Amino acid sequence: MSNSSDQKCCAIVVTYNPDITALLKLLGQLNKETEFIVIDNASEGLDKLCESIVVYERCKNLLRLSKNEGLAKAINIGIDWAIANDCDYVFLFDQDSGLCDLFVDRMIEAYERAEEIGSNRVAALGPRVINPQSMRQTPFKLFNRIMLRTDRYFAGSKSHFMADFLITSGTMLSLKYIAEIGGMKESYFIDNVDLEWCFRAKSKGFDLVGTDEAVLYHAIGERSISPLVRAGIMAQHNPSRTYYSSRNRTHLYRAAYAPLGWVLRDIVRFTMKASWLFIASGERKQYWQNISSGIRDARSLS
Repeated sequence: MSNSSDQKCCAIVVTYNPDITALLKLLGQLNKETEFIVIDNASEGLDKLCESIVVYERCKNLLRLSKNEGLAKAINIGIDWAIANDCDYVFLFDQDSGLCDLFVDRMIEAYERAEEIGSNRVAALGPRVINPQSMRQTPFKLFNRIMLRTDRYFAGSKSHFMADFLITSGTMLSLKYIAEIGGMKESYFIDNVDLEWCFRAKSKGFDLVGTDEAVLYHAIGERSISPLVRAGIMAQHNPSRTYYSSRNRTHLYRAAYAPLGWVLRDIVRFTMKASWLFIASGERKQYWQNISSGIRDARSLS
């Protein structure tokens, strides 16, 4: 598939103590398709990796932050760079994602088709996400519908889907709309950054669209023996990470633009997850401290 669009794009890859093998595989794939930049959140021992990254012909910048600024700020730095360099689209990637062949061309063509057939402006397009460990497909979710909440066709297309939420990795943003929607919420640091941005974009009248035209191989969270995790109901993270997820989701519950359907379902999901961790985890004390602190600190989060 060849892309006939004359739109300029680049990929933003945010890293933090990455798995070197997985990261270089991703960058090798991107190097075949698009310009990209790497923004590193003060990873340890990255000198040799830097030497490996800069040899890629289409690597346009490697920004090493002096401290871990968080995912949201790193993405915003990348978006600012892309705008300054006259890009029309940016692709966002975690450090451990894998791409189907011709991912960039497929995404751009799918986005342009979505803009043609839809009645609203399209803020972002997401690929079909497949967990490489289980080969389970992640559905495109709608939160405020009782029936047909997932994988509902967009504007009659059999390869495009309505979405209320797109995960960060693999998502393509249209930069012409960033000024109106705004960037990522930096105070969230890491978790629920994508949820908050998607809800904000939808509240401003934009569409979010998923597509089967491109596939991203990506595992959300960590491996776990929990049946809830294995069933895909929730993601598993380490105790320190649950501080941010608890704080940010509690803060987002109160946002006027958060879909009520998501709030109600997530409260149930969050309660189930916390209960499981408190009962079954050997690190229950650490989970309790981080979750309770996160809920408390949500009140003062900006």
